[in-house]
Amino acid sequence: MARDRTRGQGVGRARGDDLRSAHDRIRIAQTAARLIAEHGLVDWSLAKRKAVRQLMLPETVPLPSNEEIEAALTTHHALFGGDAHAQALRRQRAAALSWMRRLSTWDPLLVGGVAAGWATVHSDVRLELVADDPKAVEMALAGAGVGYTVASPGDNASAPGGRTVELFMANAGVGIRLSILTPQQRRNRPRQDDEPRLTAAAVATLLESG
Repeated sequence: MARDRTRGQGVGRARGDDLRSAHDRIRIAQTAARLIAEHGLVDWSLAKRKAVRQLMLPETVPLPSNEEIEAALTTHHALFGGDAHAQALRRQRAAALSWMRRLSTWDPLLVGGVAAGWATVHSDVRLELVADDPKAVEMALAGAGVGYTVASPGDNASAPGGRTVELFMANAGVGIRLSILTPQQRRNRPRQDDEPRLTAAAVATLLESG
């Protein structure tokens, strides 16, 4: 019986550790979300580390995932964002729709925080385009007199089928980031990936209903 009691105590301690770890992850996510929303931190890894220090937790504490940060941002906006967040999101979505219409040749989709609604006022509008040759998009922008910069190779997101090329440009104070995928990359997107991807029509509907 003593052996069984010892085993039970071990299970109890493990469960207690799991609960503390889960609680710490929630606290870190909430604090990181506040730093991202209120102070404009764009490096989420940095925001998590700052949150750990602010909460005076050990550096070895398990950190929340980016999905948990997104959920915490959604909660933060619901509690503290108010009209200011709604107006900023509307402005970002309006900028997205304008560029989606200009770039309609490349089947644009709105992705990221502006699509999902957790974007902060500091967030870029992220548009996903499809092109066999990314240079075609660059040439069209240059031909229209649109200034842009190409993200460094380390900043480019990878996807099945090759490297994603990212371009960045500014639009009336709103950052517009274009991710240019190959057709194969879009086809090979993991089925379990449930990130919102909105067409221009869907964005227009959001703006009309808002």
